[in-house]
Amino acid sequence: MDDLLIRSRRAVLPDGERPAAVSVRGGRITAISGYRTDARAAESVDLGDVALLPGLVDTHVHVNEPGRTEWEGFATATRAAAAGGVTALIDMPLNSLPPTVDPAALAAKREAAEGACAVDVGFWGGAVPGNAASLRPLHDLGVFGFKCFASDSGVPEFPPLAPAEMRAAFREIAAFGGLVVVHAEDPAALSAPSGGGYPEFLASRPPAAERRAVERVVRLAEETGVRAHILHLSAAGCLEVLAEAQADGIPVTAETCPHYLTLSAEDVPAHQTSAATAYKCCPPVRDAANRELLWQGLASGVISCVVTDHSPCTPELKRGGFATAWGGISSLQLGLSVVWTAARERGHGLAEVVRWMSEAPAALAAVPGKGGLAVGNDADLVAFAPDETFTVDPAALHHRHPVTPYGGRTLTGAVRGTWLRGVPAGERPAGRLLAREAR
Repeated sequence: MDDLLIRSRRAVLPDGERPAAVSVRGGRITAISGYRTDARAAESVDLGDVALLPGLVDTHVHVNEPGRTEWEGFATATRAAAAGGVTALIDMPLNSLPPTVDPAALAAKREAAEGACAVDVGFWGGAVPGNAASLRPLHDLGVFGFKCFASDSGVPEFPPLAPAEMRAAFREIAAFGGLVVVHAEDPAALSAPSGGGYPEFLASRPPAAERRAVERVVRLAEETGVRAHILHLSAAGCLEVLAEAQADGIPVTAETCPHYLTLSAEDVPAHQTSAATAYKCCPPVRDAANRELLWQGLASGVISCVVTDHSPCTPELKRGGFATAWGGISSLQLGLSVVWTAARERGHGLAEVVRWMSEAPAALAAVPGKGGLAVGNDADLVAFAPDETFTVDPAALHHRHPVTPYGGRTLTGAVRGTWLRGVPAGERPAGRLLAREAR
């Protein structure tokens, strides 16, 4: 007898949405059968018209522990993830102290995360000036790839790579078949904001900064053969560059984030308060016309993934004007509902959202056992009520600080339950530490 049987008339499977029953034993999916199956299990759940999705895979999360745990931590971030239907996340190598740029720092990360996580957690390594000798050892220890910056990261311990350093890092990562993920903004096109408001901040990080950096990454990917991924794409002017590169067989992919798909510069409050600076991120949220072009890039497949870039900080660091406030948006618990609200308005279905937020991120980083409702995969499951609405209450969020630009917004689609390997997630720290699956 199986441990668990979950039925739904709206199961989102790799071949589409249909009524189905998912059987679970020993934490894995053992069978997928018809909704009216006579299969038996120790526990049976009938979701009816509530959709059954695979757990989301968020490959862009800043947990910040150890070192800046007052910003966020593994316990709080992973509880938020579970509440939002995310069952696996990959932690960025900054803004923790130390950053994950050598084996000792990775060991510190693992020690901080062990026994604290409500969902499964993996780790990116970092590529920074002077750590070339640590890249292969980190790869051998199971990091999912290497993040680098073309421009200032915002923290001094994680400096950007100059063009020659980026070329050398790409060559080294290509030599062992690794993945490099890039914060792509050209520093030569950036400037200090001329004032503290949002228009000045937006003007200081123009679309040309992203396009020039993306063009450089494409050239280096073609030259070195490295698999390259553009992080948090916000400028729609980059889509043409990426589409041409992909058509030419250059191994470059891209992601965008819920805030770029749903917010716009026109939404940002005019008064310089923490409610306004909650919208600050780098690269910035651009205008509504740009946002709609990003949706087109997602629909065409030029952009493959939607991940949160959950980048929290203390409320104090969000105070002041846009010139000085920390840039980062917290949305780990809300990402699925935020994206679904906007996606359904544009005619997209749940199967597409699952592809963008579960299947594609899992495939990008080769996260084992994740990304779809398929026999043999981990039984990471989400009960999602696609027609239920709710108003975002920042105080009800599980991440460490109730700072979000979504406060007071009405969203459609609510997570009713999340299972990690067939067990309800979020109630206890049952998450495992993940390592990259060999390709």
